[in-house]
Amino acid sequence: MKMNNVLTLSTGTLVLLSVFNLSACSNSDQQDEKETNAGVQKNQPEFAEVVKIEEVVKKSETPKEVCKDVPVTQKVQPKDDKQIAGTVTGAAIGGVLGNQIGGGKGKTLATVAGVVAGGVTGNKVQENAQNKKTTTTMQRKCETVTETREEIVGYEVTYRIGDREAKVQMKEKPGKQIPLKDGKPVLP
Repeated sequence: MKMNNVLTLSTGTLVLLSVFNLSACSNSDQQDEKETNAGVQKNQPEFAEVVKIEEVVKKSETPKEVCKDVPVTQKVQPKDDKQIAGTVTGAAIGGVLGNQIGGGKGKTLATVAGVVAGGVTGNKVQENAQNKKTTTTMQRKCETVTETREEIVGYEVTYRIGDREAKVQMKEKPGKQIPLKDGKPVLP
């Protein structure tokens, strides 16, 4: 009978040991799985390498009025636009000079010729003098110009994780690396 008891104890002990062993194996498998999952998470990179940064630019055009003072030269309007004073003065001088030439009828013809030539010459002298008279004033000239402005509104960033490249838009310019969480970029 003692032998039966020993065998019975041995069977009970074997059952207990088997249950304990299965439990230990199960716990060991779960532990291995946790370590494997932790290893996957630990093996994921913490940063992505920045390969290229391009500015995202917004252009805007705004019409703007630009004014400046410019010199404007104008001919002075003559008080005597028919040059009467020059004609009369030239005719008088021409008549006096023509009267000095010759005698008799020749003197009369020379005087008349002097009056005509003097009148034409006086007219032209006064006309030339009037054309040279100008005045320069400053005038405000305005024109509408289009002002173009460029504003950086963000950055298109190409990054690399291992052999894979991807793009992301960022508001701020990144450094040489972008932090990762669960394999994805962490954007500010």
